[in-house]
Amino acid sequence: MSAWWVIINPAAGRDTNLTERVMAALTVRGIRHEIRVSPSPEAVSVIVAEGRDEGYRAFASVGGDGTANLVVNGLLEHEWTSPPTLGILPAGSGSDFVRSFAIPGRLESAADHLIDDSRYPVDVGLLRGSFGDRYFLNAVNAGLGARTVVEAARLPSRLGSRRYIAGFWSALAKTSPTDVHVECDGTEIAASAWNVVIANGQFFGGGMNVAPGATTGDGEFDVQVFAGPRREAPLVIRKVVKGTHLAHRGVERVTGRAVTVRIPETWLVEADGEILGHGSFTVEVVQDRLFFKT
Repeated sequence: MSAWWVIINPAAGRDTNLTERVMAALTVRGIRHEIRVSPSPEAVSVIVAEGRDEGYRAFASVGGDGTANLVVNGLLEHEWTSPPTLGILPAGSGSDFVRSFAIPGRLESAADHLIDDSRYPVDVGLLRGSFGDRYFLNAVNAGLGARTVVEAARLPSRLGSRRYIAGFWSALAKTSPTDVHVECDGTEIAASAWNVVIANGQFFGGGMNVAPGATTGDGEFDVQVFAGPRREAPLVIRKVVKGTHLAHRGVERVTGRAVTVRIPETWLVEADGEILGHGSFTVEVVQDRLFFKT
């Protein structure tokens, strides 16, 4: 059984006893571990490097998708003789990546998945834009989806995953369809659109089945462009919740390894639930650099 270097985001969720819960969950299962609590997002990469220097090769992120994103970026800053392993103990309001693996949303139940040494080679995306380079694990949104992240963050945390749906309505009022151009492995999509998605995992936005056809280890992204008049967006989003939107006339979907997205400079871009910047960007698949603990 691997020994785990555990990185906790104390701001995840609303649990003031998060560290005690993690320690109890791991100890009762006999999982060897060392816990570090990150004082800030910027400190996560430093904590990851400390674990690497201590000889750890298995790292558990405690928090939401944003925390996992920070851990992944910290891990991939380094060269490894063999890929490190990422585990996730969900504790944030947005823990969507684990849904693609049917891992429970409660950290005590999710801890069961850290017991043995089963692991899965998982793709990672490399996102490049005016904001710099950034790895992502689950998905990138540009347009309405990214604006929704901003609006949702302003709502009370007690709403949990429902914040995303509530934030959508506020974001919709601030978003209009605009000409965008997406190229994916030679296939081009030009449309008047209100959102662009590049998905590695299947779920985001608090459990929405945005990319039901996505596979995290197939070497390709699931790319979707949401076009058409803004008045159709609420209907499409209702379909997105259940993953039945792909047949809608306003949704164009392609798959591929390398994507170029040309969008207005004013459009926000988010990855794994974190706003990174705005404007056009590229993404490419990175393989054989990370295992995920299933």
